[in-house]
Amino acid sequence: METLKTLRKKKFIIYGCGITGASVIQFFKKNKIKNFSVWDDNQKKNNLFYKKINSSKFLKLLYKSDYIVKSPGININLVKFKKHLIKNKHKIISDLDLFYIKNSNSSSIVVTGTNGKSTTCKIIEHLLKKNGYKVKLGGNIGDPVLNIKNSKDTFSIIEASSFQLAYSKFIKPKYALIINFSNDHLDWHGKTQNYLNSKFKIFKFQKKNDIALLKEKRLIKKFKREKYLSKLKIVSDKKYQKISNKIKNKYLKIKSNDENMSFAYHLGKTLKITDSDFIKSFKNFKGLPHRYELFYKKNNINFINDSKATSFKSSKYALEDNKNIYWIVGGLPKIGDKFYVNHLKKNITKSFIIGKNTKFFERQLKGKVKIDISNNLKNALKKISYEIKKDKFNKKKTVLFSPASASFDQFKNFMDRGNKFKNLVRGYGKNIF
Repeated sequence: METLKTLRKKKFIIYGCGITGASVIQFFKKNKIKNFSVWDDNQKKNNLFYKKINSSKFLKLLYKSDYIVKSPGININLVKFKKHLIKNKHKIISDLDLFYIKNSNSSSIVVTGTNGKSTTCKIIEHLLKKNGYKVKLGGNIGDPVLNIKNSKDTFSIIEASSFQLAYSKFIKPKYALIINFSNDHLDWHGKTQNYLNSKFKIFKFQKKNDIALLKEKRLIKKFKREKYLSKLKIVSDKKYQKISNKIKNKYLKIKSNDENMSFAYHLGKTLKITDSDFIKSFKNFKGLPHRYELFYKKNNINFINDSKATSFKSSKYALEDNKNIYWIVGGLPKIGDKFYVNHLKKNITKSFIIGKNTKFFERQLKGKVKIDISNNLKNALKKISYEIKKDKFNKKKTVLFSPASASFDQFKNFMDRGNKFKNLVRGYGKNIF
């Protein structure tokens, strides 16, 4: 295992000058690691934080380096120096690795999975704080992991993406959770198995006194087959359901949060949090923005911003939990995604397709639910207003923005997408609804 002392003797390349890259530079400077160079394919970002190097010098340094700290979102198959990075793939590590090298005995909780990671992290943070624990939250949610000020009496809750985990070599959490798994990010990982293996990195270096939490049968089978050392705790929805009716928080009652709460409940049990204390903890919990966010009501219409839903599986919970839905859907579809809406069509009044890939969504929904090709958010909201005004029945309606796709065809990210939806609704609310 590397230590800070051994790292000071190593040569590094930092590949990527975004938020993660900046945090790595800061970490190196703070911990007196001096032998590093920085590169970004974007020339505006390249060498923004450190001394300038040209392409030829960068390649020489790359081959001489001991480690390459790559920013999570960078796909080595799409970068300028693809061939060279692939040749040096064995050197690539993540910011997660640096965190664990420095904090080898950290009381850390690492949460990964396909859907619900951020909300689960937030629920766990809230639970531990309410029960007297010191907590720091970071990783793929909030601050970069290297900005977490770790200490012996503090739990570090880390949301880990598959992009971070794919190349991680030193990650060793005290508590490791994979909350669910389904096909995603195949454009990045190439194969489902690669994606799954990246998630399982969180168990690789755990010891006998560490804890692994899993729920899905196939994940449990893989864990047992590969004979990881940590103690496996199987998460049971039934055990959480016995107390769930005593939790009065409306946000936590939606189906999409059952799984998140089940994991928090079982983790709480390992930390000796009683059922009564668990129930008390969630009286005032508020969810994260863009995750089933009921942000506006008018004339018996609920407006829900679920912009974080980037696949059909993540959209289906909102579709199950509401009636008379005017569903805004569309964007960049996930490879292999399929829309099983037959059991949901009774809830959907009409779907309004936006984005640059309307044909994909039309194929998925045609003949199952009524559709309208709206192309963009403004058009969708205007058409929904017209449809609602035509409806003579004064029944409760839901305008649901749950795109079931990535955002990058028309927006910077899911947050930009969600904020634009909320701003449009609030702007139009006075006039068209």
